[in-house]
Amino acid sequence: MKELYFQPIAGKAEEIIDAILRTKEVASCTKELYAIHLVCEELVVNVVSYAYSDEAEGYLKVQVEKEDGCITLRFIDGGVAFNPLEREMPDVSLPLEERQIGGLGIFLTVQMMDEVLYERVDDENVLTIKKRIGNEE
Repeated sequence: MKELYFQPIAGKAEEIIDAILRTKEVASCTKELYAIHLVCEELVVNVVSYAYSDEAEGYLKVQVEKEDGCITLRFIDGGVAFNPLEREMPDVSLPLEERQIGGLGIFLTVQMMDEVLYERVDDENVLTIKKRIGNEE
């Protein structure tokens, strides 16, 4: 398992996303890279933007594991407790002008990944995403 640690994270979303995508585990998932990139971008931007108050120096740990035909990414932060899976999913059948703002990112995450789990462990948010991968090495 590869673990990345970022602190401080304010204003560093692009740098964090790039580091995740450059890990050997993620970079080798060529067929699934678009989905992984999109979801990582959504999750990292949300942590950087909303997990901590403006005064707090936040951190983000990302654990990346590739085994048994699956890639697992675990995003761990010490920000305010927030389970994005409890949020009501947007009604994507509505015309754009009738949709409420927000929620589309977690909707896409749930749609694009095979498994999405949230836990609050030791005062940390732990969001785990899993994606089945092809026979790539």
